[in-house]
Amino acid sequence: MPEEAEEQDKLKRKQLEKRMRAMQIEQQKRSAIRKLLTPGAYDRLSNVRVSSPELYSQVVDLLLSMAQAGRISAIITEEQLKQILGKMTARNEPHIEFRHK
Repeated sequence: MPEEAEEQDKLKRKQLEKRMRAMQIEQQKRSAIRKLLTPGAYDRLSNVRVSSPELYSQVVDLLLSMAQAGRISAIITEEQLKQILGKMTARNEPHIEFRHK
């Protein structure tokens, strides 16, 4: 019985460590993104995080990779972020054509 308790404690500790690491990485990303965006753009991105977490992750990963590659030379404004979001969410709408006889 004590061995089971030890195993459970180890498992709980590992899970806690994993969550802590994930939180630290997320905090580092937020800090880096805050430096890349104007306050308005950061607020908009925060709203995206609430409404679409998957899109938020994609945008953050894109911005961080662009920054690491040196492709971002200035702070990104809200308008620039809107353009990025628009490109990432753009879908090819099917073209429906009606033929009258």
